[in-house]
Amino acid sequence: EATLDLAERRRIRSAIRELQRQELERDEETLASKRFRPERSSHRQDDKENWPQSRRLEEEQQAALTALSEQLEAITSVEELTKLLRAAGEYEERKLIRAAIRKLRAEEIEGEAPFLCSGR
Repeated sequence: EATLDLAERRRIRSAIRELQRQELERDEETLASKRFRPERSSHRQDDKENWPQSRRLEEEQQAALTALSEQLEAITSVEELTKLLRAAGEYEERKLIRAAIRKLRAEEIEGEAPFLCSGR
């Protein structure tokens, strides 16, 4: 709320600064206590238990990307690749499709180059 008394404003500002300083000290104490807390061994055990599952998922994703790469080799239309790109959900899939589009466009440009040179 507004107050016209300058002395009261100073007291309010200093009280706010003091509260902020106390809050910072509490945050620093919390961080310090977390920083030196020993790591729980059960967390490490969870990682060991989940490792085979995550490894299997990575292998499945890699196989899917390999299959997609082979499928992209057969497509010769930029429009078809663009449709696939819009439908793709994963970053790696989009990355492969964009590379295939760039490759097709480069081949199209190379195919047009002899015609441009012979026109002179």
